[in-house]
Parts: sequence; structure tokens; C-alpha cells
Amino acid sequence: MAYNKEPESEPRIYGYTRTATTVLTHFMCISFTVFIAVLSRPGTSLFSWHPFFMTLAFSFFMTEAILLFSPHGSLAQKFPHKTKGRAHWILQCLCVTCAVLGLAAIVYNKHLNGKPHFTSWHGLLGLLTVCVVGLQSVAALPLIYHSLAKGWSLAKLKRYHAASGLVTYLLGSGSLLLGLSSAWFTASVGEYTWYLSALCTALNALVIMNQVSRAYTAKKRLQS
Repeated sequence: MAYNKEPESEPRIYGYTRTATTVLTHFMCISFTVFIAVLSRPGTSLFSWHPFFMTLAFSFFMTEAILLFSPHGSLAQKFPHKTKGRAHWILQCLCVTCAVLGLAAIVYNKHLNGKPHFTSWHGLLGLLTVCVVGLQSVAALPLIYHSLAKGWSLAKLKRYHAASGLVTYLLGSGSLLLGLSSAWFTASVGEYTWYLSALCTALNALVIMNQVSRAYTAKKRLQS
């Protein structure tokens, strides 16, 4: 018979460091989203909605949706897991909505200007990311409405969802990084601002990767 093991204690400094990085991630994802909103000035042109909605989707909504489950610095830390799950799904739906609007804006803008669609790595990866994040949100429905998970173990579904969610987040981060290399962004900012923007996106991705991987390894350790 296997018994659950007590989680190994670790120096408090590790917990403080993770809390600090989570708080920093909140700050970076909000700051970067506000920065892009100011830079793009949504509403001034059809194109302006594209960077605004895409950044809102993948830098803000998706990051905050995952950070809800962080044991260090979650904005909903005192709420029950079920409430966090519902809030997570709502934020993901907002993410999908913004992503679709951002995609529609750039597609229609290119159509009006007679330009070809999805000819760059940024465009191709962005299209793939929007499709994947939509499927990810639909596939998560059995985790909220358990009656839909017929014949499936909820524990396995949660693991699959976490793994695929991390891949989706990395796709979104990759799309944002490629977007920073676009002619519009490079012409709008200086060198130091570009590197700082890229650093924010990369650090957010690293924090999310660490959170998801630690949660998975912790569950495996408890089950062993």
C-alpha cells in the first residue's frame, strides 16, 4: 500500500522568491499590456486593434488565468479551487474573444489593403495559436461540467489540460515575441524599449513554465 508523503520542507527564501516573481509577473503583464495599448492607440486605425487585442489576450488574460492557481501571489489565493476554476475559464474565454478579434482585425486590414495573408512566421504562428487556444478552452469544458467527462478520469484530464495549456501559452508568447520583430513595433520603439519588452514576455513565460511544471511534479510526488 502506498502512503502519501509529506511535502518536503524548503528554505523560506525559496517561497519568498517565488512570491516576488509572481508579483513581478502580475506587474509585467499589466505594464506590457498598457504599454502596447498606449503605443497602438486602439481605434485610430483598423490595424491598431490587432496588437491591442492580441496583447490583451496573451499577455494579460491568459497570464492572469494561469496565475490564479499559483500558490505564491495568486489574486484568488483564498478562494476555493472551484471558484478559481470558473474564474480561470472566464479569463480564458476573454482571451479567446480578444484573440479572435485581433485576428479578424489584421485579416480584414490586409484584405482592404490588398496584401497577402499569413506570409510571415508571426502570422502563421499567430493563426495556429488562436486555433489552439480556442480548442483548449472548449476541451476544458469537462473540467467544469463533469458530466461531459464520460469515461475519462478527471485527474488525467487535468494533467492533459495543464500540459496542453502550457504549450498554448508558449505559442502565445512566441507569437508576441515575433510580433515585437514586426516593422510596426521596431519602427515605434527604441532599442532599449524593444529589449525590455522582449524580456517581459520571456520572463512571464519562464514563470508560467515553472509554476505548471512544479505543480505537476508536486502531484506526482504525492502520488508516489
